[in-house]
Amino acid sequence: MLALPAGARVHLALGTTDMRKGFDGLAAQVQTVLKEDPFSGHLFLFRGRRGDMVKALWWDGQGLVLLSKRLEKGRFIWPTIAREGAVTLTTAQLAMLLEGLDWRAPVRSWRPEIVV
Repeated sequence: MLALPAGARVHLALGTTDMRKGFDGLAAQVQTVLKEDPFSGHLFLFRGRRGDMVKALWWDGQGLVLLSKRLEKGRFIWPTIAREGAVTLTTAQLAMLLEGLDWRAPVRSWRPEIVV
């Protein structure tokens, strides 16, 4: 489990990313496309073309951390608003996204019983 420090933001890179990219390629994309500093301590997420894999780039204070996750079934829900840029997520939305849930419009799987 990744515990982000207080104040760290989560940036979702819009569009698709070449999943062959490593530390340097993703850090360059953060600088050029997202116009952010990859060494800021914020978390940057990238999704591949098929939608079943994400990579995360994060500076932990000592070095860059590169994480990846691939879903065996389903796809990661990604915004289709624009081709480039970023969307900022909350940590709760990040948790839903990494579980393969639709973080944009969460639906309750249960309804509390109303006792009259």
